Amino acid sequence: MYKHLEESTSLTMKQMPKSEQPYEKFLESGAESLSDAELLAIIIRTGTKNERSIDLARKVLNISNTQDNLLAVTKLSLKELQRIKGIGQVKAVQIKCIAELSRRISKTNAKSKLCMNNPHTIADYYMEDLRFVNQEVTLLIMVDTKNQFLNDKVISKGTVNSSLISPREIFLESLNNQAVHIILIHNHPSGDPTPSKEDVLATRRIKEAGELIGIMLLDHIIIGDRKFVSLKELGIL
Repeated sequence: MYKHLEESTSLTMKQMPKSEQPYEKFLESGAESLSDAELLAIIIRTGTKNERSIDLARKVLNISNTQDNLLAVTKLSLKELQRIKGIGQVKAVQIKCIAELSRRISKTNAKSKLCMNNPHTIADYYMEDLRFVNQEVTLLIMVDTKNQFLNDKVISKGTVNSSLISPREIFLESLNNQAVHIILIHNHPSGDPTPSKEDVLATRRIKEAGELIGIMLLDHIIIGDRKFVSLKELGIL
C-alpha cells in the first residue's frame, strides 16, 4: 500500500515539459543527445514528491564530488546510493545493474582484441574489473603453446597495499590447466601502477621457478586507474 502511495505522489518524467523530458528527447534525437543526468533519469524513471527523476539523477552524479562523476557512480555501494534521499533499494539496484552491464559491454569489446603477446590488449580487457577494487587482487592468466588463452583465476587477494602471491599455487593451477605460458596481472588500489620493489622481486622469483618446470612467465602487468605498467616492457622480464 505504501509503495503505491509513494508512486502516486512522485513526479514522473511525463509531468515535465516535453522539451525537458529525457525519454522524448531520446526518441527525437537519440541517446547520444542526452546528458549523463538525462540518461540516468530514464533509468530512475520516477522522482519523489518534491524532486523530479532528473533531479535525483544529478544528486547521484554529484555525490562523489569528483570531475569524473559518471565513473565514480560505479564505485558506489547499494548502501551509499540509498543514503541519497529519494533513492530506495529498487532504484539503487537498477543503477548498480546498469553499471555492471556497462562494465560487461566494455569487457566484451576488449575481448575481441585480446592478444596474449600485447600487454595493451590484456590491460584493456581486465582494466574495468580491477581499477576500482579497493584491495590488491592478483590474477593468473594461463596460455597454451600457441599463445591462446586457456583460463584465468584469482590467486590472491591482499590488503590495501599488498598481495601475497604463492608460487606453489600459481604452478599447481598452471599444470592443472596444461598451461605452457602464464601472465600475472594485479592492481594497485592507489591508482599508480608503478611497480614496487616487492613486485619486481616476486616477478623474478616466479620467472625463475617457472623456468625450472618449463612454464614461462610472459609478463606481469600492473593495473592502475586507466593506466598500466608491463614489467616485460620495462625490461624486468
